[in-house]
Amino acid sequence: MIESEIATLRSMGKLISGAEEAFLAGRGGKKADVESAVGIFLELLRGFELFDVQQPSVTVFGSARVRENDYYYLMARELGRKLAENGFTVITGGGPGIMEAANRGAKEGGGPSIGCNIKLPHEQKPNPYLDHLVEFEHFFVRKLMLIRYSSAFVVMPGGFGTMDEGFEIATLIQSGKLSKFPVVAMGTAFWEPLRGFLRGALTDQNLIGGHDLEVAKLTDDVDEAIAWIGTEFR
Repeated sequence: MIESEIATLRSMGKLISGAEEAFLAGRGGKKADVESAVGIFLELLRGFELFDVQQPSVTVFGSARVRENDYYYLMARELGRKLAENGFTVITGGGPGIMEAANRGAKEGGGPSIGCNIKLPHEQKPNPYLDHLVEFEHFFVRKLMLIRYSSAFVVMPGGFGTMDEGFEIATLIQSGKLSKFPVVAMGTAFWEPLRGFLRGALTDQNLIGGHDLEVAKLTDDVDEAIAWIGTEFR
């Protein structure tokens, strides 16, 4: 059964719409769980087959709701351009907002621009600045790909999804699952209140160590961010 489904997926190159919603709707018995597991495996396989990153890459996380004239859009666009000029592939979630800005900057800088899009009813339409687009049905599969093919990470202002991605990176580094991967948090005015909360509510109660807050370089300076990322490749 699995071999035939793999062959079908390869020939069709399509995702099963609604698969994640059905999977998370509640336990449906062993048969349903096994079928979901096969679908998840096929999506992973599809991602591995479609991804082709030939040089060090940086994943930029950020909101889909930021407009073109927004301060953070302009920052992400400059970041994408300078990353490309310094020899990095830029990877984003492939959607609008900050993701679009980073991909747009990468194109302007003459570098590869890749998107890992998630199929959603609203917001998440692929932006027009992508050299290569890979779409996913499952959030956690998409997040794995964004991490798997990256050499460094930049987390810019965003909502629940961006927070989830940023804390996933922090957890992997804290637990030793991910090492020697530079992380930059851009947007000091946005991140400082959260940093203060973490320092007061978590470190003061020994829920995390003080050094855990040093996992990311906090800056508004694109050149400083590039330099922080570049130290790992010298």
